[in-house]
Amino acid sequence: MGTMLSIKPVLHVDDAGKLINVSKARGRKASIAALAARMEETAIDPANQTIFISHGDCLEEAEYLAELVKTKMGVKDILISPVGPVIGAHSGPGTMALFFIGTKR
Repeated sequence: MGTMLSIKPVLHVDDAGKLINVSKARGRKASIAALAARMEETAIDPANQTIFISHGDCLEEAEYLAELVKTKMGVKDILISPVGPVIGAHSGPGTMALFFIGTKR
């Protein structure tokens, strides 16, 4: 049902290393915007961090997220790379992760 409605989960890894569902977004662009918004809420001095974006065969969307982060938070240093084969085998194509130093995990 979620696939038919294009509902995308926005997940977070907690201090114990468990995936927590923090929100849901309707549509791909909305889910990418939700990642940027989450960073905007919790990042510590984002303009002076090196930000990492990992993607599962969706480079154009990762670049779109990078532009959002640069525009909203003035980040200058962003590295984009594909997810590794182990994570990719579990998460599949279209996976995107945004890594930054935040106020809480």
